[in-house]
Amino acid sequence: MRAAARLVSILAVLLVAGCAATPPTTERTRLEAQTIEKGSVLAQTQVAPALQNQIFALDPERVSESDVRTILAAGPTPRIVNLHGGIYPVHLVMESFGRFLVGMGYPESKIRHPGDGRLSHSPYENSAQIAGAIAWYYERDGLRPLIIGHSQGGIQAVKVLHELAGDYNESVRVWNPLTETADNRTTILDPLTGRERPVVGLKVGYASAVGAGGAALLLPNQWSMAGRLRTIPDTVEDFTGYSLGVDLIAWDLPGAGGTYRSSGTARVRNVELPASYSHVTVAATGDLAEDPAMREWLNAYVPGQQNGFPANAATVTNALWAADVWYSIKKHWVLEAQRFLRAKNAAAAAARRQ
Repeated sequence: MRAAARLVSILAVLLVAGCAATPPTTERTRLEAQTIEKGSVLAQTQVAPALQNQIFALDPERVSESDVRTILAAGPTPRIVNLHGGIYPVHLVMESFGRFLVGMGYPESKIRHPGDGRLSHSPYENSAQIAGAIAWYYERDGLRPLIIGHSQGGIQAVKVLHELAGDYNESVRVWNPLTETADNRTTILDPLTGRERPVVGLKVGYASAVGAGGAALLLPNQWSMAGRLRTIPDTVEDFTGYSLGVDLIAWDLPGAGGTYRSSGTARVRNVELPASYSHVTVAATGDLAEDPAMREWLNAYVPGQQNGFPANAATVTNALWAADVWYSIKKHWVLEAQRFLRAKNAAAAAARRQ
C-alpha cells in the first residue's frame, strides 16, 4: 500500500510538471530555413577556434559540470530521442527525465521535438518513421542522435535500431518531424562526407533501454520484437540494457537470462539496477538535477567504480540509472562534437587547397 501511494504521488507531481511544455520555436525556425547542400551543414555551423580547442581537449570519460555548461553546451550538440512507456500517464516519467537532462545542462532545444515541443516519443509511433526522423536530424545537424527508451519505449528503441539495420524493410523513407510526413526519398546527403547515403545502415553512437520486455512483446505493435529484443544490431556503437533486480512487468528476475547481446560490432553492456527500483518510475529523475550535492555526484560518476551516494543528498531515488545514462550521454556528446569538428576542419582545409 505504501508503494502504491508513493507511485500515485509521484505521478501526480509529474502530471503537474508535464503541463508546462513549450515548443522550441527558435529551433523550428532554424530547421525550416535550413538549406541542405553538399558541405552546407559544416560551413553554416560556426564554432570559434578557442571553443574548438576546448572541445578537442575534453576527455569523453571525465566530463565535469563546468565542461558541460561552459564548453559542450556552447558547441555542436546531438539530438536526444526519448521513448516513453505505453500506459497513460507513464509518459510523464520520461518527461521528468527530459527535465533532468535540462537541469544537468543539456540544451533543451536538442531534447524537445522541434514540431510540437514534446519531450518524448510514444512507443505506438511507427518505428520506421522514428528511424527516418533520426536520419533527417543527422542530415541537418551533422551529429548522430542518441536514443533512450523506458519500458515499452525501450522495446521501441531496439526496434528502431533494427529498422536502421534493414531487418524489416530494405529501405526506410526519410521522415520530416516538422510536417510529420515522409519525404519521397530513402537517402540523405551525409553532412560530414557530402555523399548520398541510404537511411538503412545509418549508425547512432549510443542507445539504451530500461525495463524493456514482458507482456508488451505480445502487443500487435511489438510482437515482431519477441525474437529480436535482446539482439543488438550494428546500427549503434554503444548500447546499454538496464534491468531491475526484480521486475515483474518486464519479466526480469535473477538468473532469468534476459541479457542483451551484440549481433556483430555493437558494444553492449548489461546493467542490473537495485530491486527496490520501480519499473514504472525508474526514469523519474527530474528532482535529482535540482540538488547541488547530487549534481556533483552525478557528474563524477564512472561506471564500475565505487560511487557512494553523498550523505547530504536530498534524494537518491533512481540515481544509479540516471548517473549511468548521464555518463554515456556526456561521453557521446563529446565524441559526436569532436567527430563533427574534425570533419568541419578537414573540409575547410580541403577548400583552401583548391
